[in-house]
Amino acid sequence: MALPATYRRMRVANISTKFREAVEIITQTMPQPGPGEVLVRNRYIGINASDVNYTAGRYNPGQPPPFDIGFEAVGQVVQTGGTDCGEMQVGDAIAFMYDGAFSEYTVVPARRAFRLPTLDAGYVPLLVSGLTAAISLADLGNLAPGKTVLVTAAAGGTGQFAVQLAKAAGCKVVGTCSSEEKMQFLRDIGCDRPINYRTEDLKAVLRDEFPSGFDCIYESVGGDTFDTCVKSLGNHGNLIIIGFITGYENQLGFPMGRFASLPPILLRRSASLRGFFLFHHTKQWKSQFARLSGLYSSGQLKSLVDNGESDRCAHGPFLGIDSIPDAVEYLYSKKSQGKIIVDLWKDEARATPRSRL
Repeated sequence: MALPATYRRMRVANISTKFREAVEIITQTMPQPGPGEVLVRNRYIGINASDVNYTAGRYNPGQPPPFDIGFEAVGQVVQTGGTDCGEMQVGDAIAFMYDGAFSEYTVVPARRAFRLPTLDAGYVPLLVSGLTAAISLADLGNLAPGKTVLVTAAAGGTGQFAVQLAKAAGCKVVGTCSSEEKMQFLRDIGCDRPINYRTEDLKAVLRDEFPSGFDCIYESVGGDTFDTCVKSLGNHGNLIIIGFITGYENQLGFPMGRFASLPPILLRRSASLRGFFLFHHTKQWKSQFARLSGLYSSGQLKSLVDNGESDRCAHGPFLGIDSIPDAVEYLYSKKSQGKIIVDLWKDEARATPRSRL
């Protein structure tokens, strides 16, 4: 296909926690891939809570704007650099994690791309969200049959995978969420005890129904939820911090908590607290993505996407690059379910498969 002479991409123009105020869309001349690179026409891009951390300048402190934004996408190869591209060919469907995904076209190193059997939106959640769950639980979770696992924000982009992977390991899984619709989704993916914290007292449920605490807690919320999770650790329990979304939009970048009680709680229970940052584990990306994509392709792993087309969202569906700020704000509304995506092929957009449920 003939490529257009120009394309549009989003970049951070101002450092701010207010995503819409931080970004701008510019038009540029179509780039050319060099040796070992492919030019990708991005179809589906993933929205992450940390997109706000990126516009706030927290990933690369001191770097002045403008700079690219966007962590992940699924698209189609439209041009190759000719050499050192491995098996990548024009027309291939691929997934990638590389800076600058919020763009209609992106030049990506071929070694950073994963070939896909089809151009399917369901592969987007397997990237940042799926890999975070898969690698952190494999390395830090100490999962085994019969153990108890608590997942916060369990119906979200990464929580959905933490639930399924823990269940596949033979664990009893508890998940927190904020609506009855999400409760049903969690039941559908195998969660043993969904908890709607808007209608149930989370602290009371965990105390009364799980008095021995949890062997592993997968935590992404922060603030009061983090404090509750710490107090819900069992003996030799392990709490994995993969995020703290409640603090991303404030100027500090993290929620204030009551940490003075942390040392005695951990000591009394021989418990541990571990942080996990996906970009410190790049060597495992390829093997773990192959594992997840194989499970998804065979129907053994469900991957729910949300493009804002439901009644929960007033500004969906998310079509085209201009809708990215709406998608980010939708994520912070706590109304989304699964992984939020934007379909950049606005003029060709078809109904996006929401999941393999």
